[in-house]
Amino acid sequence: MPRVLAAAALALFATAAAADSMPDSLTGARGDPARGRAIVANRQVGLCLLCLSGPIPEERFQGDLAPDLKGAGKRWTQAQLRARIVDSRKLNPSTIMPSYYRTEGLTRVAPAFAGKPLLSAEQIEDVVAYLGTLNE
Repeated sequence: MPRVLAAAALALFATAAAADSMPDSLTGARGDPARGRAIVANRQVGLCLLCLSGPIPEERFQGDLAPDLKGAGKRWTQAQLRARIVDSRKLNPSTIMPSYYRTEGLTRVAPAFAGKPLLSAEQIEDVVAYLGTLNE
C-alpha cells in the first residue's frame, strides 16, 4: 500500500508542477536578456512597471500591486516565468495581470487588439531570459 500512495503522490506532484510551468520555449530558442529588460522597462510595450517594481533604477514611479521582480530568477524557473507571462490566469484566475500571449477566451478586448497577443513569442522569451537573470 505505501508504494501505491507514493506513486499517487508523485503523479499528483508532477501534474501540479506541469500546471505551474511551461517548459518549452515559444520560439525554440533562448531569449535575449538585454531585449527583455528593455521590454520590462518600456511603458508602451510590456507595461510591466505599471504594476510591478524591479531593479531598473532609471525608471521612476514603479508599481506595487504585485511582487517585486528583484529575485524573480531565484524564486521561479524559466518554465514557471514563461507560464506566468503567457497566461497568468491559469495559475490565479482572479489575477489582474493580463495574458500576454493567449488570444482566445478573453473578455473586454478592444477590437484593434482582438486575436493579437500583447507580446510576440520572441518578446516573451526575451522577458523570460531577463527575469531569469534576476537572482538577487
